[in-house]
Amino acid sequence: MQLLHRRGPHVESVQRVHVAVVDAGGRLLAAAGEPDFRTFWRSAAKPLQALPVVHGGAADRFGFGAEALALACASHSSEPRHVAVARRMLAAVGAEEAALACGPHVPLSPRIAAEVAREGTTLTPSWSNCSGKHAAMLAACAHHGWAPAGYERSGHPLQARIRDAVRRWTDVPDDTLGEGVDGCTTVSFHLPLTGMALAYARLTAPADALPAACRDEAAPAARLVQAMMADPFLVAGTGRACTDLMAAFGGALVAKVGAAGVYSAGLVGHGIGIALKIEDGGDLAETAVALVAVLDAVVPRLAPSLAEPLAAPAVRAHARLPVRSTRGADVGSVDAAGALAWS
Repeated sequence: MQLLHRRGPHVESVQRVHVAVVDAGGRLLAAAGEPDFRTFWRSAAKPLQALPVVHGGAADRFGFGAEALALACASHSSEPRHVAVARRMLAAVGAEEAALACGPHVPLSPRIAAEVAREGTTLTPSWSNCSGKHAAMLAACAHHGWAPAGYERSGHPLQARIRDAVRRWTDVPDDTLGEGVDGCTTVSFHLPLTGMALAYARLTAPADALPAACRDEAAPAARLVQAMMADPFLVAGTGRACTDLMAAFGGALVAKVGAAGVYSAGLVGHGIGIALKIEDGGDLAETAVALVAVLDAVVPRLAPSLAEPLAAPAVRAHARLPVRSTRGADVGSVDAAGALAWS
């Protein structure tokens, strides 16, 4: 599969896309490029990073409902509700905003970015797109009595719990599960796309389809997935693909973008997981084009009962990315091309 960048009728550049489609048993159903391509999972790992917060009891202790759990899995746009939920999570834990290891950045929403620039807003860590994840991590530390300092670093007890969850849900052996530092300062995991897809297949499969190593966490995992689908706005924001796709599918799809061209998704109840990577990286909108193309191929064949949402305007809006001039004229597009190879 490729992303074709066209200017007028002519192709200007091409991006290679690797795809893995996997069932909950680990069987490769379809692929493009190299399904075992290894890359960083980035923010698409957030449901697994939040899993120990729920399973370990911190979410219940601090009264984290669906809003907080959705934000714990989010790469949000720093819209007012996002920042407010993050601050409520911190207040519930009794933590100061300064305890968040993530730093502020320009909001992912162009509208919010323009607003804060115009108004001269001082951005603080709660504005980070990862503030919900970090607030949840602080809750886990408070619950277990772990030192909050360094909670984001490899070797901290919290990160050891998260790594163990990632290892079990992806079936990636511990000695091949790589690590790096994400943009928000916490651990990012390096693994094959097939492992990422397997985790999302398991997150969206019935509990009795899970291996024994994951069954104890089936209910906490289901809570996180349900929270994301119940309030998709909190997972991303206005006009963002994660939000629009999950809303259109009405509880049948969970989708989570990661930086640098990564996306993971799962078809709920079907136990079908998808992971993709634009090889040379890609922005959030380009990655959404690739995901919609994969869904266009996978859903009619493997989950035809879910075909209707594919035609929703909110979904089709992410299937093609316009290329515009500085005057706003539509002068080209980014489109997906190529087919999946079926096993």
